[in-house]
Amino acid sequence: MSTIPAHDDALTPRLQRLEDKESLRALMIHGWRALDRRDWRTWIECWAEDAVLEFGPWERVHGREAVLAKVVEAEAPYTTMQHHILNMDFEVRGDQATGVGYMWFVAVADPGRTASPYAMGGPYDWDFVRDAGGWRLTRQRLGVWWTSGEDALGSFTTP
Repeated sequence: MSTIPAHDDALTPRLQRLEDKESLRALMIHGWRALDRRDWRTWIECWAEDAVLEFGPWERVHGREAVLAKVVEAEAPYTTMQHHILNMDFEVRGDQATGVGYMWFVAVADPGRTASPYAMGGPYDWDFVRDAGGWRLTRQRLGVWWTSGEDALGSFTTP
């Protein structure tokens, strides 16, 4: 037996929030899987033109093309990468949203080496806006709470 009344004025907004949250989750998974494939263009399309990236060891990066350049510079040298986004949670307010999650990143410089890959983890904090093309990231703050292995290429540590 359904618990939803035949006419529920609250149903439409509740369904919209659920759809928005699923769209945000799908955006993040789609974009960060593209990073693992080095599909830089698909990934950067998840970002708004004036987006901001804040990441522990790096300076603040402003603008979609600057974000792309910085991430390509840091990640391209690694042979294999895995970007895991865990425990995502989103709050939607009309055409704006915020989100949080956890990052678990693994990078392999030389797959033939027996040494451990470089890994790091920490919290994500996101801001989003919905435009004509759908949801886009306007800000991502990523903190590093832990690392493991050696950042052999020095891409993610401060000099």
